[in-house]
Amino acid sequence: MHVADHPGAQYCDPFRCFSHARRVCGLTLSKPTGAPLRRAQGTWAQAAGTIAGVGGARILVVEDSDAIRLPVVAALAAHGFELAAAPDGIDLERLLPSFAPDLVILDVMLPGRSGFELLQVIRRTSTAAVLMLTARDALADRLQGLTGGADDYLIKPFAMAELVARIHAVLRRSRPGGSSISVADLVINDDATLVRRGDDSLDLTDTERRLLGYLAAHLDRVVSKTQILTAVWGYDGFDDNVVEVHISSLRRKLEAGGRSRLVHTVRGRGYVLGGATP
Repeated sequence: MHVADHPGAQYCDPFRCFSHARRVCGLTLSKPTGAPLRRAQGTWAQAAGTIAGVGGARILVVEDSDAIRLPVVAALAAHGFELAAAPDGIDLERLLPSFAPDLVILDVMLPGRSGFELLQVIRRTSTAAVLMLTARDALADRLQGLTGGADDYLIKPFAMAELVARIHAVLRRSRPGGSSISVADLVINDDATLVRRGDDSLDLTDTERRLLGYLAAHLDRVVSKTQILTAVWGYDGFDDNVVEVHISSLRRKLEAGGRSRLVHTVRGRGYVLGGATP
């Protein structure tokens, strides 16, 4: 299933619909009317703040369609990014200096000024990378965005997994060397493509990298099997044993040579990456 700008459609990967997002995250998603979102007393509440992910880049989502903006924000928050959202250029200009995003996801067809016009505003006032979204597949439109300074271009409808992959690629290009997360003697770069334990590089499968990257993005926080299935595999239709098997495989590689355990089981709740047993 894909994310498409179509009223009433259900969106998935990793959140098939708003009710699924609420169930997976344990949150209530409110539809904003212009203000960005922040986490307040266990809910995503409308306010002049942000959604704070853990250990990730800062991403500003500028999209007027609630049906696209809300699932994208929820999905990227689940991947550990720190987020702000805006439906138009007015909030974009207000958030650029205060939020200082690393990347802006910018829709082309916006009320008021178009995404192409706002791209020039971003380029004059910010060093953020820009990934443009559009339902217009004409070559001239793509060229206008790319020659105007956009770093990448994604056509609607799109799979959430592709959006996340493009975000990582853009951030790698725009932030040479990237950032890393350290847990004891384990070092993981921002998208888990490089993983070291002490002096040893670990040879992980693609699934193990995604799994470790998700745990690292939620460092010292317990994540459930359902949350892991949704973020790593794209939906929660698999048997829970799939998570257990891959956690065991990841542990064997992380703990090779008698090294200490860093991925802990929290009975009845899920798993946590951290230096100390919870």
